[in-house]
Amino acid sequence: MRKAKPAALAAALGLALAAGVASAQTIKIGFITSYSGLNGNLGPYMERGARLYLKEHANELPPGVNVEFLIRDDTGPNPDKAKQLAQELIVRDKVNLLAGVIFTPNAMAIAPLATEAKVPFIIMNAGTAVITTRSPYIARLSFTLWQSCYPLGQWGAKRFKRVYTMVSDFGPGHDCEDAIVRAIKESGGEVAGTVRVPLVNPDFVPYMQRVKDAKPDALAVFIPAGKTATAVLKAFGDLGLANSGVKLIGPGDVTTDEELQNMGDAALGVLTVHHYSAAADRPANKAFVAAWKRDYGANETPNFVAVGGWDGMAAIMYAIKEQNGKLDPDRTMDLLKNFKDPNSPRGPISLDPATRDIVQNEYLREVRRVGGKLVNVELETVGTAVKDPWKELNKK
Repeated sequence: MRKAKPAALAAALGLALAAGVASAQTIKIGFITSYSGLNGNLGPYMERGARLYLKEHANELPPGVNVEFLIRDDTGPNPDKAKQLAQELIVRDKVNLLAGVIFTPNAMAIAPLATEAKVPFIIMNAGTAVITTRSPYIARLSFTLWQSCYPLGQWGAKRFKRVYTMVSDFGPGHDCEDAIVRAIKESGGEVAGTVRVPLVNPDFVPYMQRVKDAKPDALAVFIPAGKTATAVLKAFGDLGLANSGVKLIGPGDVTTDEELQNMGDAALGVLTVHHYSAAADRPANKAFVAAWKRDYGANETPNFVAVGGWDGMAAIMYAIKEQNGKLDPDRTMDLLKNFKDPNSPRGPISLDPATRDIVQNEYLREVRRVGGKLVNVELETVGTAVKDPWKELNKK
């Protein structure tokens, strides 16, 4: 009997270990974003934001529950590729959730798959208003362009007599143009002109010349954030629009935080309306930026895409905790509809249960030099708890 005891103990230990493995639950997140192609630099910001939130809050996961990211590159605005990747993640990898996506066309291509498979899809960037209407399994933790561009137009009409708009020729650009034009006209202002530029590899100089010839008081610009924004600032400066009295304004994409130092003095004084600035002095933002620099480098600056990843992961974590790691898609969506975080780096946020779109503050910002670096300084809150204006204005 003495000889049998070690064997019995080993058998018992093996059973215990097996039971532990069997009870472990892995939540698979199919994470689709852009690591190459147009604005391929933005995908890593989104992923880093999501991973950082998970790291900072890992102790909140239910016992035995793990989270696995299955990372995929959609190569920029490429709906066919995005759809293929989502289908593989759903059918082959059997993910519990889909998340990410920089570009609207990609989100629109994935939406029917999320509906058919009943897989919750947490959007962390793509900002065209209509996206959430395309599937009941979409929740958006980023923004809509109407949220920033409509109050921008209202504010701009009070300060500038004539405003010209220049936007990228795809869904978010059309939304921004429509929002600004509508707000300006409703506020009694004048639209000096509108122009849409190609999404990929645009030469901004001819368009800027057209703006200069129209002699507006302000130029409102929307282009995808990143290197394209720097090209806009360069063309604006090279053609001397600022010296001719034209003020550059726009949603926050045009002076995205991580690109400011590359823009140089041309960015100084640019006014934007946006939901986030890395320079904001909210305690939650200071903690977020400090954690970002600790993990990713002292010279690294998070942007609004990073915050979309952070807040998107916060919503996912909420759904995981509330279900003790055993996710049911319909229960997950019910939980997401009621998600709230009073201490996001961007300020208080929630989801509108009726639309599954984020509700958030919008801030007027100005690019200034602070401590030798260019930053977006928040001047005032121009909208509190802003729901998507497009949906509010088009309620049936």
